Amino acid sequence: MPKPPVPLFCGVFSDEDDTLEATKACREAGFEFYDVYAPYAVHGLDRAMGLPFSKVTWVTFCFGALGMTIALSGMTYASWWDWPLNVGGKEALPFPAFVPITFELTVLIGGVCTMLGMFAMCLLFPGKKALLLHKGQTDDKFVIALKKGENFNEQKAREIFTRHHAEEMHHRDSHYNAADEPATGGAA
Repeated sequence: MPKPPVPLFCGVFSDEDDTLEATKACREAGFEFYDVYAPYAVHGLDRAMGLPFSKVTWVTFCFGALGMTIALSGMTYASWWDWPLNVGGKEALPFPAFVPITFELTVLIGGVCTMLGMFAMCLLFPGKKALLLHKGQTDDKFVIALKKGENFNEQKAREIFTRHHAEEMHHRDSHYNAADEPATGGAA
């Protein structure tokens, strides 16, 4: 059963600094964010929204530790138990020789599982249709989407967006998709 649409008030910006400052101002004014969309990562935007620290770092740490454990366990088993060789007085467990493989397997498993964990946490999967609140959202525009709840003050939101140089302001709902709008302009 699909979720009901959430009414939103959106401001469209073309500068990341204006977006960051407007986000901070909206949070200080007590607005509830639906999301803030940016065409690239903006340092500090998650803190400006008041979001908690990401759980993806724990995924990276846990699976990196798993990769390290697999590497050390496998090499220890092979060189000490399964196929012990005494070549030129080599130690049974030559840990310095284990470092490169341990590092590589830690990075490989940690990195791949970080990517898969992020996709799972963000509900990204092949074939998922993107919902765009503004056509330029993935190109060069920043969009702040505020939830219009019971105590929503549109005048205050408009004032904040105007003060921080918003190019456009729109009423949308969370099911709106700018990608479904017909293209405008161009050669006929």
